[in-house]
Amino acid sequence: MNSQPLALVTGGAQGIGYACAEALMADGARIILADINEDGVMAAAEKLGNGTVGMACDMGKVDQVNAMFDAIDAEHGPISILVNNAGVAMPGDMLDTDIADFQRVIDINLTGVFLSIQRAAKSMIAAGIEGAIVNMSSINAVVSIPSIPAYCASKGGVNQLTKSTSLALAPHNIRVNAVGPGSIDTDMLAGVNANPDAMKMVMSRTPLKRIGTTKEIADVVAFLASSKASYVTGETIYVDGGRLGMNYTC
Repeated sequence: MNSQPLALVTGGAQGIGYACAEALMADGARIILADINEDGVMAAAEKLGNGTVGMACDMGKVDQVNAMFDAIDAEHGPISILVNNAGVAMPGDMLDTDIADFQRVIDINLTGVFLSIQRAAKSMIAAGIEGAIVNMSSINAVVSIPSIPAYCASKGGVNQLTKSTSLALAPHNIRVNAVGPGSIDTDMLAGVNANPDAMKMVMSRTPLKRIGTTKEIADVVAFLASSKASYVTGETIYVDGGRLGMNYTC
């Protein structure tokens, strides 16, 4: 039996998800990457190496999420680390937002997270694994942006889901925490990076006066997944350069 912990990272083809996989691998974990982008996730798995497995999965589709966990349990055994990173924003004017788009964001960012926690926890409990689950939240669970109402709602839900499931799983010694990124250098922030006025606005709300890196998020995720955080559960740690602590701009 392989003694290395097995970690599943959703939305792992690029950005924060891929950085999380790198950090977990550096800590000794075997990695499974899942992503809706099949070509991208297979390329990412090959790039990461060391036997990394890539799996195509739309985290907003219940049947696909269930099929993914069935395959993992059958082919690789139960995971001991889950990183729920997959997410979408779908920005637009609130008054013109189509309800199908709103629901799509909720399906991926919140319902998919719950189902993944449920499936992973059942497998961990059956195998007697004292696992760790880390959900990707956002500062927009607390503050808000008018053009992404579904995203903000979903991330607020992730925070409460993190608390609720941490309580439910504590008797099994399965820890559930979340990380809430601020402005991080990913494709989602590309439009801001290319717009000096937008970047100036972001910096006016960021005391550390710079954009964060994917590695800075991944390092916190890896900490929460590790034994160093063995007495931490139900928490959301914000990695935002100090933004949430601000009152007036400075």
